[in-house]
This record gives sequence, C-alpha cells and structure tokens, in this order.
Amino acid sequence: MASEEELFANIDALLEEEPQLPPPAERARLREAAGITQARLAAALKSTVQTVKNYENGRSEPKSPRLEAYQRLLKGWAAKYPAPGPDVPLGRWARDQKQSAQTEEGPARMSPERAAALNSLPSRPEVPQTFTRVPTVEEDETEPDIGVAVKPAPERPARPATSSRRPAKKAAARPAADPRFPHGPLAVLDGDGSAYGVDGLVLDCPATTVVELVEWTLAESGLGAPKLHRYGKDADPLIVLTAAAAVKLGLPERLEDRRGLRLEEDHPVVKQVLKARWQLTQRGFGPWARIYRKAQGRERQCVQLAVLPWDALDSRAWPGVAGMEPADIARVLGVYAQRVITPRGSTAVSGLELMTALRPPTRPVRDEETGNWVSGPNPGSLGTEPMDPAPPEGQPEHPAIYHSGWKGGFLREEAYQWVRSVDTLTDEECLLPFAVGLDLNTAFLAAAARLTVGLSAPDHFVGPKFNPKIPGSWLVDLSGIELDPRLPSPFTPDGTRPTGPAWYQTHTVAYAQELGHNVAPIEAYLRRETGAYLDPWHDRLKNAYVDTLADLGVTKDLTDTEFLAAMERHKQVDPAMAAVLTAIKSTVKGGIGKLFENPQGKGYREGEPWPAMMRPTWRPDIRAAVISKARVNMHRKLLNMSRMTGLFPLAVLSDCVVYPSPGASPLDFLPYAASGKPQPGGFRLGPTPGLAKLEGVQEMSWAVDLMEQGLNPARHIKGGDAVLDEGE
Repeated sequence: MASEEELFANIDALLEEEPQLPPPAERARLREAAGITQARLAAALKSTVQTVKNYENGRSEPKSPRLEAYQRLLKGWAAKYPAPGPDVPLGRWARDQKQSAQTEEGPARMSPERAAALNSLPSRPEVPQTFTRVPTVEEDETEPDIGVAVKPAPERPARPATSSRRPAKKAAARPAADPRFPHGPLAVLDGDGSAYGVDGLVLDCPATTVVELVEWTLAESGLGAPKLHRYGKDADPLIVLTAAAAVKLGLPERLEDRRGLRLEEDHPVVKQVLKARWQLTQRGFGPWARIYRKAQGRERQCVQLAVLPWDALDSRAWPGVAGMEPADIARVLGVYAQRVITPRGSTAVSGLELMTALRPPTRPVRDEETGNWVSGPNPGSLGTEPMDPAPPEGQPEHPAIYHSGWKGGFLREEAYQWVRSVDTLTDEECLLPFAVGLDLNTAFLAAAARLTVGLSAPDHFVGPKFNPKIPGSWLVDLSGIELDPRLPSPFTPDGTRPTGPAWYQTHTVAYAQELGHNVAPIEAYLRRETGAYLDPWHDRLKNAYVDTLADLGVTKDLTDTEFLAAMERHKQVDPAMAAVLTAIKSTVKGGIGKLFENPQGKGYREGEPWPAMMRPTWRPDIRAAVISKARVNMHRKLLNMSRMTGLFPLAVLSDCVVYPSPGASPLDFLPYAASGKPQPGGFRLGPTPGLAKLEGVQEMSWAVDLMEQGLNPARHIKGGDAVLDEGE
C-alpha cells in the first residue's frame, strides 16, 4: 500500500504538470491557421512581438491577466481550426478545453461542430529545449540560428583568463533543465541591455526602468529555479546589476546610506516601484533588493536584484567576482546556484535560506473535519514560529532572559582560540626547523553530519542522569578532570581548565564521559523532540564542495603527495571556480553563524527584541551543538596524534592547528602505517570535509616568537600576516 508521502509526491507531480496553455508549437499553429501575424497578436495582448515569439517557442509564459486573455483566444481558435488528420489522440490541453466546454455549455448546448473539433485536436508534442551559447574560439564563429529573445554577446576588449570566450571547461553532470525555467536561475545585466545567463546564454533585455526589468524578468526571461524540496518553493529569478546597468535604470552609483544600506524612501526609483503596485521587503531597496507582489494561488511574483556597485558580492566571500566580465559573473553565480542555492543575499543569508529550502516548515495535510487540504507542520523542520532559547543558551539581552532576571550562567561553546604555554616546550621541539599549519576542510560542515539536534522547546530538569543521545544543555562540574597541559582542554574555547560548574552542550559532556570520567549533571535543559535537521544541508554543501574542488583538479583519487601539489595550484587553475569554492566555504560558516545572530546597531537596548531572533531559524542551541562537536572532533585528533607520534600542537585556531615539524611538509610528521596508508584517528590529508590540507609553513623560531608575545601562530601561519578565516 502506498505511503502518505508517496501519494503527496504523486499529487504534487500532477499539479506541476497540469498545463495552462497548449504546447508552444500548437500556439503558433493556431495563430497561423487564423491568419494572424505575431505583430497583430502582440498589439491585441498589449505586448511586444518578441514576447509573442517567446510564447510560441517556449522561452517564456504569459502572466495574469495576459494569461487569461491568451487562453481565451487559443481556446476559440482551437474550436475553429482543429489539427488535420483523423484518429489523432486527444492531447491533455484539448481534453481540458473539452471538459471546460462541457461544464460551461452542458451536453445539450455544445454544438456537434465544436465537439468534433475538440476531439480532433492533436496530442501534446515533445518540444526540445533550445538555447544559444556564446561561441568559444574553438567553436564555429558563425552566428547560430538563435531565434528570438537571445542574441550573441557584444564585442568587448580582450580580457585575461576570466574571459567568457575561453574554451568551456568540463562541468559536472547537470540535471535536466526545468521547462518552466529554460534559461537558468539568474542573469547578469549589462548597461547595453545584454543579460548574461548560465552556459554562455545572452538574452536581450529591453528594460530601461526597474519596474520594466521586474516585469520582463517574470514574463519573458525564462529565469528561475525549481524548488529543492517537494514541500518548498521555487527559487525566485535573480538579476545581477552591473554598475552600468544600475545607472541606466536610474540607481545611484554609490549607496549613500552605508549604515542602513538602502535607498531613501523618497528616491525616484522607490517611488516608481511602489506606484506600479510592487512591494519591497522591510529591508528596502538595498544591495539585495526583493521586489514582489502578494502571491495569487500557486504563482509567485518576486524578483531578486543584486546591485554590484553597492557591494552585493562581498570580496571576502566572492573574491574578485565583482570585477569580472558579466559572462564570468554569471558563470560563478550560476554554478553556485546549481550546486548550493540561488543567492538570496550574503553567503550567510544563503546558507540559512538553504536550511529552510531543504527542510520546509510546512506541508499539505488533510483536515479531518472538512476533508480539505490545509497547511500543517512538516516533521523534521523547525516550524514556522520562533522559539525562546533555554536561559543558558541565549544571551543576557534576550527579552525572555533579560526580564526573567536569569543569573545562572551561559553556554560557552565556541571554536578554539588556544596557544600552548611556551613553558611546556621541550628543547627537542624548539630545535625542530619548521612550524606547519594544517587546516580541516569545512570543519563545521563535517560536524553537522548526522548531528541530532533539538526540534521542540526545552524542558528543565534537576539532577538528571546524563544521556549522550539527548541534545540540550547540561550544568556539570568538569573542573576535576586533569589532562595533559600540552593539549588544550576540550571543555573551553581558550583551552584552559574549567574552574567549577558550567553549562555544556551534550557533545562536550559526552566527550568527558568518553575520556573515562564520571559526569553528574546538576540540572539540564533538554528537548524531547529531536532529529538530524542539518543532514540535507550537510549533504548538499558537501557535494558542492567536493565537486568544485574536483573542477579545480583536486580529486579523491590523488595520493597525499599529489593532493598537496594540486592544492598548491588549485586557485590558479580556474579563478572563477576558485571563487565558487570560497563562496561555498563562506556559506557554511555564515549559515551556522546566522543561527545565533546578535542585535545590530548602536540604538539597540537590552531587553528589546531584534529582527533575527524573530526567525524560526534563530537557534543558538543548534549552533552550539555544531561548534561543540567540531571542537570535540579537533581535540580527539590532537589526543590521538600525541599517542601515535608523540607530537603536541603549538596552537589551535578554530579548524587550524600548528605542529612543530622536522620538515616543511605535513608528510614529515603525519602518522602512516607500514602499508603507506594514513593511520586512523589522527589528521589525514584529503579533499572532503573533515580531512586536512596544508595551511602554511613557517620557521619554528617564528612560531615561538609569536607564542612568547601571546599571539596565535595559527592566525598568521599562511604568511604575509594573513588572518585565518575562522570557522571555515
């Protein structure tokens, strides 16, 4: 017997497949049979000839109210001009028209001629998806038959390696294009009206105002992306504006309000948008503007704009992308959209949005009283309402905690920032020539794998027995546990020994138990409903990370020596894909950080709510679980390394550790079995999350000098006084 989930999937598929119009080829046939030109039809629909051409070749679909008018016209033509040929199967659209006619007119009122015409209509043909790519130097330079809506890229001065005219690189296998979005998820608009899409596609955008751009995007561009979960929502199309495009549309070259990051409410463009009955979100018209109308039924009307001259693409997350040619920007963002999500703002925002896209808060359920389908909670999600944290999981300024007068302390589950005391260094260590830094690939992402977190509100318990399978916060005294001073304590971010009872997340307490110590919680805040909420988020980002590294020549089949060599040159292989890789890492870090976003702005007062805490995804307990597990994972490797090799670290900063080494390579101190395989339990080199790569190499004397000054060598091991991107 089919399960409820299978039935819902089948129903969703039917709803998505139900056509509103006949196939594009049939639309053209009906118009030609009626003897109507595209220009005359465009005038009747108050549209353009190009728009009509788009309707008839499947590049775009009409929106309401033009949709209903076009439907009525085609319906009338279908009755007058049936396709020739007897015994042709009735297509689905024609069946809909027949049923509609029978409903409207009844069997007694429908003419025999109309009934015969409807029954003679052809079945829905298969329409191939076509698009035009910019020819590369190795392809035929003759302009291809591009039909309508698409034009070749305009001539531009030669650019370095990021030029879109270089030979296309082999990309990972792509899923079949959604026929609703034939031109991909996004486009980069230049000042001459060229909209650069994915795979070298170039569309002709005639818009001269923001309102025209929004309407063109929704009606004619063919942009968008399908939902990532069957209970989710399709991704809204993204238009990225270059500086020239922004000026052409009436936007200022620079956003004067650098604090609020938005246009003034009386700016002409904002007035135009509102006058046309479009709306802006509460954050207004800023670097990432969302322009929308309230949804009607299943149809969303929303366009996302990213304004490049307003620093929409932060150089830390998207290195060098804002200065690329539009075609290359489209390539970078397009790969990110395909592998991660269509950008919705900063990479941190996109990371958080990806969680919701993969775990939608609601699903359709049947109302037992009425029999109607209504919106209900989706098991495994975080729901639709914000949740107050347990007192130790929040912060003093949170309204629920501030007004309760809580004085019981707070969790300190943060990433490592530890420097070993120079007093513990031996002469043998100081005489080693090198300090080598290892960095764990996306350590927070690795920690999110198969991580059980709380989904319901916390309950308070006094004197509970510890259970490592229950996520929550435990008040425990771990100060009596004595560990080797050459290693950081696993219980505190700074690596110092606890001094008394403190609050810890479940993974930290479980690790104390794993080390052989008895734990006796004093009290706890635990959650009864649990689940691996982050699993799909982890899986998608892991695949994105591994696939992008593979595009840069770093694959799983490399030996450790080959891996180190490939990592040394991977950023030069393809700067565009290197930027995608950085964005993916930033998405991981920022997404986890967004789970515990603090109040912003100088005007904030303690005890007042702030926007971030009103989200269902404001969950400091989930962030604490990820960081606790990541820190425990790091300590477990440090401890195993000391047992296998006798080596102890000099410093740790989040997911980077620095070791004294007899050579300038990790191969000189990492533990290997006689077979040549890495010893399990310690640090291992490789391209997947949780494995390590070389962060940097310096002289040992350099590291000791920093340690004597109280500075962290892991922060600067790359050289050039570079600061590690904490929490990758």
